[in-house]
Amino acid sequence: MRPIRRRSMLQAAALTPIAASMVAGATPAAAAPALDAAAAAASGNQPPPHGDREPAGTELRTIAGTGVVFQYDAVVPAFDGWRTHEPTRSYRDLDRTWRFRFDPDGVGESDGWQGAGHDDSGWDSIAVPSAWDLKDTPGFGGYDGSRFGEGTAFADGYAWYRTSISVPGDWAARHVRLAFLAVNYRADVWLNGQHLGAHEGGYAPFALPTGDALRPGRVNVIAVRVHRLASWEDYTQPSPSITDPYAIPWKPVDYWPYAGITRSVWLEAVPAVTVAKVLLAAADGELEVRAVVENRRDEAFTGRVVLDAGKGTGAKPMTVPVSAPAGGVAVARIQAAVPDATAWSPERPVVLTATARLLAGEGTVVVDQLSDRYGMRAVEVSDAKLLVNGEPAFLKALNWHEETGAHGRAMTRTDYDRELGHVVATNSNAVRNTVYTRHPYAYDWADAHGVYVMDDIDNMWVNAAQEKLQTEQYGLSRAMALTMAWNNHNHPSVVCWCLQNESEIDGNGAPIYRAWLADMKAAVKAVDLTARPVTWASHTTNDPAFDIADIVGFNEYFGYFYGKNEDLGPAIDAVHARYPDKPIMITENGSWSFFGHHGPETEVGTEEWQAMNFRSHWAQVAERKDYVAGYFFWVLKDYKTRAGYNQEYNGISEMGALAFDGTTKRLVYHNIKDAEL
Repeated sequence: MRPIRRRSMLQAAALTPIAASMVAGATPAAAAPALDAAAAAASGNQPPPHGDREPAGTELRTIAGTGVVFQYDAVVPAFDGWRTHEPTRSYRDLDRTWRFRFDPDGVGESDGWQGAGHDDSGWDSIAVPSAWDLKDTPGFGGYDGSRFGEGTAFADGYAWYRTSISVPGDWAARHVRLAFLAVNYRADVWLNGQHLGAHEGGYAPFALPTGDALRPGRVNVIAVRVHRLASWEDYTQPSPSITDPYAIPWKPVDYWPYAGITRSVWLEAVPAVTVAKVLLAAADGELEVRAVVENRRDEAFTGRVVLDAGKGTGAKPMTVPVSAPAGGVAVARIQAAVPDATAWSPERPVVLTATARLLAGEGTVVVDQLSDRYGMRAVEVSDAKLLVNGEPAFLKALNWHEETGAHGRAMTRTDYDRELGHVVATNSNAVRNTVYTRHPYAYDWADAHGVYVMDDIDNMWVNAAQEKLQTEQYGLSRAMALTMAWNNHNHPSVVCWCLQNESEIDGNGAPIYRAWLADMKAAVKAVDLTARPVTWASHTTNDPAFDIADIVGFNEYFGYFYGKNEDLGPAIDAVHARYPDKPIMITENGSWSFFGHHGPETEVGTEEWQAMNFRSHWAQVAERKDYVAGYFFWVLKDYKTRAGYNQEYNGISEMGALAFDGTTKRLVYHNIKDAEL
């Protein structure tokens, strides 16, 4: 008999069968003992050194009534350079082949690998973007686990990237930044041997000002050291887990941690006075704009911001004055009527483009400009319903992981088009970005195809000690929440923010857990002009912090990990009785099946059993649409994990409506398609 496949054996062990609600306080994956510091050092898998705060120095400053996010003492800029080149700016694309070398002993920095003159001619090479997991791992994308534990997919610790680039001499008069869409997990970046800074978190874009390290008119050498913490002491047999109390996530979790420079990189030179970011919020025929102007000069700047709301809006250009102090930041606030703009909706996903142009003094020369896409769309919560443009919305949705066997998490546009196309093909209207923010193209795709998005960050299976550390000292959870809301603010497809997944709840009223969630929610609300609702994916229907949430969200696996399928309805009703004014979302539900294994619905592991479980849960949700605003199936496609189970199947969890190839359909795929909204 083949072994039962679970989402997580450790998670299942932490839960006990119950009837009407899920276990409060369970800590998924808590059963694995942590590797102590001495053992970690001996294995070469020790965490990198940490300071008192997360290294980007993320902070929120209020300027002209607007929450502005800073990292590296600079405004976090718009990251549109991967697809849009503004005429007032210069770009150097760094998506190319880089020099590459693993550093298992962690000697690269002391041996000068970051130096401009270091001889890297004997190094290996690697494509950027890509994941080093796929560099040399036999059979990575298949279900044959006979070689699980072999190859670069299991190379942890440090690895180095190097490349060189010539930049024009006139860049000396500009503000230059080095932008990364994602590096997993920690990046340390040097330019011409000078350390520009570090970043933690595998999925948030970041931009490092180059300062005086840049050599305009000459060849510049970029070196990036990437660190990934190992998941386990030994991948080929049961062994202790390896943890980093400062990291998010801090221990092995239920998805594959693809390592390296996994998304695009570029250099961007902008004017010394620049429009760093434009926040756009449109609803009911009005467009609210906050143009963030950053002045890198030693003298004050006085000028104007001219707003073009875009074609199809019927808006006239609007001009407002702006003054930014020397070395400071100003925010120009504009309110514009857009009488002809069509509201964005799944039925009519109308995407508009606004442009903010910065002019100096009373002149007509454009100093800088920044464009971004947006949609006219209002979101609110009222009377236990999620309202989009004033109408109740129900999210028939899929969780999904951003990966393919061929490219890992460095997916191509074709990959996204093919995989996200299944959302539309199953007649679904929403996705959850489980449990990290996605490549910008995924949001653009959702905007263009009328698909709602629950955006999400990396707070998965965080325990109380880490929650306290993050809230009171290190601040990485807050940084992730801030940058999620800041970077993805303008996308009309994003209708709610998700703060965490199945994290620990401390006792005695959960003061640590509540403070952690409240801190992140306040950060998001301080940035978001559209006041999108906030939720999270709790592991229990008895979450003592649901009063903080705008939407009650919980993962449930009745009839699989515990209880019976028919227990879901009473559990939902009990939650609604406690929070009658809040909509409810099932943020996860699903089961598994051996692909191609057919039989009775009562036989665990058949495709029929998986499909029956879905139909049962869907029916109970559909009966309660007056106060249930969404159901998210786990999961669109089989996914890879190093979490310590299914190694005989190459670490692939078979809970998907699709096989890992992203093409082959299980029976439940068709049941999802047929489920009526």
